Amino acid sequence: MRPLYVGLLLLAVSAVAAWQVTVIPSSAMQMTVGATLVPALVVGLLALVAVLYSLSAARGRQVDESLQPEQTPLAGSTQRLLSLLGGGVAFMALVLPLGFVIPAALCGMGVARAFDAPLGIKSALICSAIAAAFWFVFARLLGVGLGPAPPFGI
Repeated sequence: MRPLYVGLLLLAVSAVAAWQVTVIPSSAMQMTVGATLVPALVVGLLALVAVLYSLSAARGRQVDESLQPEQTPLAGSTQRLLSLLGGGVAFMALVLPLGFVIPAALCGMGVARAFDAPLGIKSALICSAIAAAFWFVFARLLGVGLGPAPPFGI
């Protein structure tokens, strides 16, 4: 993939991330710093880096190592990318109808698959445990409005 295409892809991902920050529910607790401050700062910084990289790539200043004769892509790179993106899309599409934990576990499994972890019961259990722990800490202990863990509420 050419550097300019990578820059444009990063800009598109930044736009989706910015949209996701806007749909973060406000916390039920009265806090000086809201639940969206840190994600908004992180997304803003990543978007700035994506803009700078895209401008640099458009000016031809980014080296395209894939054009070197000894460079070959790793086998299965398209499948890994689709696993990563599929996990994020599954989370965004399923979090409202299924609650937080199941879509977060599916997202985690997509990320794990993108890093060549085998999909199976072990992966599902680990990702579910991590998602449940995150939900418990943020929703129950910190009062961030993540909604119910499963769709029927907890």
